[in-house]
This record gives sequence, structure tokens and C-alpha cells, in this order.
Amino acid sequence: MTTDLRQRAEGLAAPLPALLAQAEHLAASVLPGAHGRRRAGQGDEFWQYRPATASDGAGRIDWRRSGRADAHFVRETEWQAAQAVTLWVDRAQAMAFSGARDRAPKSDRARLLGLALAVLLLKGGERVGLLPDVPPRMGRAQLAPLTLALGADDSTDFGTPPQGAMPARSQAVFLSDFLGPTEGLEHTVARAVGQGVRGVLVQILDPVEEEFPYQGRSIFESMTGTLRHETLRANDLQARYRDRLAARKDALAALARQSGWQILTHHTDQPPSRALMALWQALDGGR
Repeated sequence: MTTDLRQRAEGLAAPLPALLAQAEHLAASVLPGAHGRRRAGQGDEFWQYRPATASDGAGRIDWRRSGRADAHFVRETEWQAAQAVTLWVDRAQAMAFSGARDRAPKSDRARLLGLALAVLLLKGGERVGLLPDVPPRMGRAQLAPLTLALGADDSTDFGTPPQGAMPARSQAVFLSDFLGPTEGLEHTVARAVGQGVRGVLVQILDPVEEEFPYQGRSIFESMTGTLRHETLRANDLQARYRDRLAARKDALAALARQSGWQILTHHTDQPPSRALMALWQALDGGR
């Protein structure tokens, strides 16, 4: 590896330990005693032994385990289909927007929430993956590839969830501002629904994207610089902008409703703990 390439790699990796530390701190502050959402069912992997009851037939008794005690035990496997959660975190350039110097960009908040949720899920023994390149796996070791993948940015203006494979009858969480074209999102969600995947859309917005507080002469430019609009009367755009944002929110709500998914809205001036708790509860209710 050349010196220049090594320096670039180190520069990209530098923020990652801090991101993971923040995510673990956030997860611990929200649910310090969090436990998994695992439950017994069809599957191949061992979950737990439990005392046998009168309704358990002799064929369900694990005689080897029971031989080491004065009671009979049943060996249960976990229901694996519901134990996979696939994340998609929008890292397009539009997510780098912040309306104030002391406020985190939307991309930082999306990464933090996604990784903190992964910490909670992995702690509970579940499998977590990230579209498009990190398949769902169990264990704390999964945090390394998740954190590394989250460190990469997308050069496009707006992000679209890719057509990565998700386990059938699993769950998904998409974190984005969802302000770009919706066709790709609609297609991905429809494909997921066809596989029995239930999910949550988390729309992350900066407060100024809700308020549109601009007045007088203003220049609006996309984060990549490819789109630019200048006006002398920005206040004249406020009503139209708010109408379009409301229409986008209605469209997302309709997509979630038709798909059997849930939708949450989070603003970057709000505590991330509030969003993480709401997201955890939304997933728990859809298991």
C-alpha cells in the first residue's frame, strides 16, 4: 500500500471507532437491560432448555439433558425467520445537510441510529445486516463490518435502497430523508413485501426542512452542486414548498400503510434516544 493510499484509508477509518462508541453509549442509555426478542419456533439453532410440562410428549424430552437433573427438559430451537433485521442507511449527499452549525447532519444521525439499533439487536442474539453488502449475521463481531460499511458515502444527490436480498419473513429498517425520487423506494418495498418482509421507514429531517424559514434573496443548491435555484423572494416559495413536503409525507404514509410497514419521523434537533426507543418499539410490535 502506498503512503498516499494508506493516509486516505486511515482518514476514512478515523471516525469509525467514535461512531461505534457513540452508538453503544446511546443503546445503553436507552435500554440498559435490553434483552432479545427471540422466541421458540421452527429453526435449526439451539435456543434454550426449558422444564417440560404435562402437554409435552415423551418425544419432545431431551433425555441427555434431563439425565443430569431430577426434572425433564425440552430442547427448544429459535424461530430464525423473525430474527433477521436488515438495515438501509441513506448516505447520499442530500443527507449531509444541516441547517445549523451546531446541529448534526442528517447522515450522522442516520448512521448513529442505525448502528445503535444494531448494537441492541445483536446484544439480544439477533442477526443484523446492512444493504447492499453486509448480510445478516449474529454476534458482536458483526459490528465491525457494519461500522465500516456505514463509513462510506454515496456520491449521488439522493439515495435509493438497493435491490439487495433480504431473508424471507424478516424485518427491515430504512433510514433516510426520503426527499428524492420515490420509484426505487416503492420497488424495493414491494419486493420486500413479496418476500414477507415487514419494516419501518424512518424519515430524518432537519428542522429548517420543515419550516422553510428563508426570506428575500436566497440561493438554493443541492449538496453536489448539480442543482441550483436563485430567487429574490424566497418567502414566496414557502407555501408551495410546505405543500410539496406535506404531499411527500402523505405518499410515504400511504406506501407504509399499503405495505403493512410503519413510518416514523425524526428531526435532528430532537434527542436520538427518543427515535431509538420508538424504533425499538416499532420493531418489537412487528415481530
